[in-house]
Amino acid sequence: MTTILLLYIFSGLLLMGLAVPLIQRKIAPNGWYGFRISRTLNDPAVLYRANAVAGRWLFATGLVTVIAAVVLALLPLSVDTYALSCTAVIGVMLFVTLIQSFRSL
Repeated sequence: MTTILLLYIFSGLLLMGLAVPLIQRKIAPNGWYGFRISRTLNDPAVLYRANAVAGRWLFATGLVTVIAAVVLALLPLSVDTYALSCTAVIGVMLFVTLIQSFRSL
């Protein structure tokens, strides 16, 4: 269980780390990183605003993932239930991130 806990904590911290440059509006239009759709790639002003919104939500996703991983590890759950619960938290938060990112356009 410790390995899975560390995996989810690392995943959350990774999402938070990837979000920081987006929030700070440091990612220029590119084909690899950031909120990449034709509207953002064609207009840097839209890109930076959309990346900032997506970055804030991505940071929140990472934070919620870390918190959920720790809290769920304290509950008497099977390893399978724990892993599915953490995966569900990440999935729901990434879906919310996607919706909020598109709403910012």
